[in-house]
Amino acid sequence: MKLYVDGDAFPNLLKPILLKAIERLSLDTYVVANKKINIGKSKYVSYIIVEQGADEADNHIVELAQKGDLIITADIPLADRIVTKNAHAIDHRGELYSEDNIKQYLTMRNLMSELRESGEVTGGPAPFSKKDAEGFANQLNAFLQKKR
Repeated sequence: MKLYVDGDAFPNLLKPILLKAIERLSLDTYVVANKKINIGKSKYVSYIIVEQGADEADNHIVELAQKGDLIITADIPLADRIVTKNAHAIDHRGELYSEDNIKQYLTMRNLMSELRESGEVTGGPAPFSKKDAEGFANQLNAFLQKKR
């Protein structure tokens, strides 16, 4: 299993959590973004910088991901594409996306986007918190214990 990190908007609170897991499990990890995103120094972490443009990093992750790999992303459409490839996706708040729930999340995301565009809803998600980081750490550790 390889780990791919969608580097766009990756929260700083998660970097030490993720790096600790990578080191503990000697997990080959690829951070993909259109600019340098540093999660920490490790012989197991490689950085891939893609061209500027919408979805360039996402497309590259989908191209590289194989069945059983884990992708960390807050991008629900990317998570949908990953789950379709029989890989796994966890978001920054610890939600594990699966075949059972990804379509529901995608539908809700699209609905909220339409409502914002029509002016009905102006707020986005709550600010990222330490509780969110704990949820991520718990889900990541549970997933890695189960899959490794």
